[in-house]
Amino acid sequence: MLDRRGFLSSTATALGGIALTNLLSGDGLLAANGTIIDSSSPYAPRATHFPAKAKNVIVIFCAGAVSQLETWDYKSELIKQDGKPLAGGPAVTFQGPAGNLARPQYAFRPRGQTGKMVSDLIPHLAELTDDIAFIHSLTSKSNTHGPAENFLSTGFVLDGFPSLGSWISYALGSENQNLPAFVSILDPRGVPQNGSNNWGPGFLPAAFQGTTFSAKDPVRHLVAQGVAPDANQAARSLLQRMNQRHLEQHQDDSKLAARIASYELAARMQLSVPEISDLSTEPAHVLTSYGADDPANPMKAGFARNCILARRLIEKGVRFVQLFNGAYASGGELNWDGHSKLKEQYDKHAAILDQPAAALIRDLNQRGLLEETLVVWCTEFGRMPFFQKGAQGRDHNPDGFTCWMTGAGVKRGVSHGVTDELGQKAIQDIHPLYDLNATILHLLGLDHQRLTFEHNGVQRRLTNVEGNVIKAVLA
Repeated sequence: MLDRRGFLSSTATALGGIALTNLLSGDGLLAANGTIIDSSSPYAPRATHFPAKAKNVIVIFCAGAVSQLETWDYKSELIKQDGKPLAGGPAVTFQGPAGNLARPQYAFRPRGQTGKMVSDLIPHLAELTDDIAFIHSLTSKSNTHGPAENFLSTGFVLDGFPSLGSWISYALGSENQNLPAFVSILDPRGVPQNGSNNWGPGFLPAAFQGTTFSAKDPVRHLVAQGVAPDANQAARSLLQRMNQRHLEQHQDDSKLAARIASYELAARMQLSVPEISDLSTEPAHVLTSYGADDPANPMKAGFARNCILARRLIEKGVRFVQLFNGAYASGGELNWDGHSKLKEQYDKHAAILDQPAAALIRDLNQRGLLEETLVVWCTEFGRMPFFQKGAQGRDHNPDGFTCWMTGAGVKRGVSHGVTDELGQKAIQDIHPLYDLNATILHLLGLDHQRLTFEHNGVQRRLTNVEGNVIKAVLA
């Protein structure tokens, strides 16, 4: 039996433990996973860790690894050394022997009030330079498209980890219960190299997987064909009661709860998705500004319509929109993977990307949506300063490349980080892609170190055990 002195001592210790628990919990330091999810309502809005600058995100993901040297990272020394071998450079790179240094295939000129040098390849986006925060010193852990897409989208080169959009919808939920919290809009040319890994939930509850559709391919199976509306509603009501009863008997089955929630969301989407996907309600001048009515370039028109769809989703409160530009490996024909015919292929790809993406940012700004929306332009890695031997294109380069952001919480007209004089390797303010993702989370009011989920006994997070917020690009 416990004596009086032992009882009082244990009580005092217990009270101290309770007080400590309360203090740690208040600071968000007690539990590794502080996000509590109601599996029957997984998309309910949830609080941020601290006040957020952005409420929504659009990520423009250019698949295939856009060359920084043809777009955003001007190197005068590369022009001077055009045609010369790189002293001390690698004899062989990812796809074979290295050739001589090659100047940018497009002219650069100063833009806006900042005078930043940007390529003629993307003249519409170049006009927005004063509103953009460039990060020129990013690095990746892989020089292979699939693993590099994984690393950009999930923080890991291996399959099976949650995507950025899944982490965000898991942490914050949605402001619109009639639409998915996370939408991936696929390029008219097809899916990216690593497909659903870019929008998959990994080991997070299945409800947080991204929903894929586009202006060209709407969400499938929204309407029950050949069934009267009243009969359809009655069947859904009965199914909902049966599902709820079954769920009460299997309360720990998150996949079952997620499936039920997804069915209920699908029922609500029957009304909301057709409305939001109907671009015929857009004024003619808006379609023209995006290039959505361009009869000479159907791929550009298709991507432009996807950009308009992205804006409409943001208007309706969708938390995270992933907008793909470029598809799978195809020798650079369907994406930015310019190994052999870089200029010829980039002429086509830039014509698809440039006007629609620039119009999207302008449109968000004119509607007041850019004040609360973060827009991120990214690609999985960059390109080498030399051509491949016997070719007119550049090999993969994970050691120094450019991504940028604009909108909510972002400092305007800044260039952060530096690559060497030839643009091959980051040499100043070096940032692995962990830092880009940490910064996106920060702008949404999320601490990347606190946003965790226990999987197989390990507390996992988007930034693994690394990552620092890039404060130089924050307003």
